[in-house]
Amino acid sequence: MDIKTFAVIGAGTMGNGIAHIAAASGFDVILIDIKQEFLDRALKTIAGNFDRQIKKSAATEADKAAALSHIRTSLNLDDAANGCIVVEAAIECEQTKKEIFKRLNEICGPEDILASNTSSISITTLAACTNRPGTVIGMHFMNPVPMMKLVEVVKGQATSDETVATVVALAEKLGKTPVVVNDYPGFVANRILMPMINEAVYCLMEGVAGAEAIDTVMKLGMAHPMGPLALADLIGLDVCLAIMEVLHSGLGDSKYRPCPLLRRMVAAGQLGRKSGKGFYSY
Repeated sequence: MDIKTFAVIGAGTMGNGIAHIAAASGFDVILIDIKQEFLDRALKTIAGNFDRQIKKSAATEADKAAALSHIRTSLNLDDAANGCIVVEAAIECEQTKKEIFKRLNEICGPEDILASNTSSISITTLAACTNRPGTVIGMHFMNPVPMMKLVEVVKGQATSDETVATVVALAEKLGKTPVVVNDYPGFVANRILMPMINEAVYCLMEGVAGAEAIDTVMKLGMAHPMGPLALADLIGLDVCLAIMEVLHSGLGDSKYRPCPLLRRMVAAGQLGRKSGKGFYSY
């Protein structure tokens, strides 16, 4: 399948990052969200990320102009029908994603690939909202998308081998390293990462050490580029909690129980970088 156009649903951190790399790779991009202010902010973010790449000699002004010319924005989900592949990057809420996939099933062509950037929600469950589960797949990019090489390509119960092969080749065209994984809660990345973050929150709650000490141990002792609590702030504590809840519910093991401190901070609106306060202040 010759993919020329991306439709990206959701202009937040992940969505604008996906739009950025797709446009930079020469694909036409339709970036869709529910408010114009979200789309305007996304375009500003993409331009700013290009400016940083230009300062590092990783891109040129011509690259920036060309990529931005490949992106158009829309407030109408029906415009997703113009994409050969649709990448859903909406909030990490199963019901919201189901509603989106039901609508995509109605408006998109039978050969179009319907992908989700979900970090933990079942691809099989989303595919069941359609009558073409063979073309539904997970395409889980890492944050920040322009910098991180990995894409988890998540194969649902009914995802066809042809769809997998197409998405693997597409990820490579985007300059990413695709890794095919099966559809289990959290896939691979978050099944391993989130319990580590959750345990770090437990260490903080139980007074084992302060936030900076915990992060320093992991950075210097385990050569992590960022400590788990700082990483949680970057990801968003609400997202971390949502993923832990998927793991706990889907696997039924108490070891995945979200830390009470994590729940309390999310309830207080202390979500990390995006709210200005999490385990650290920003």
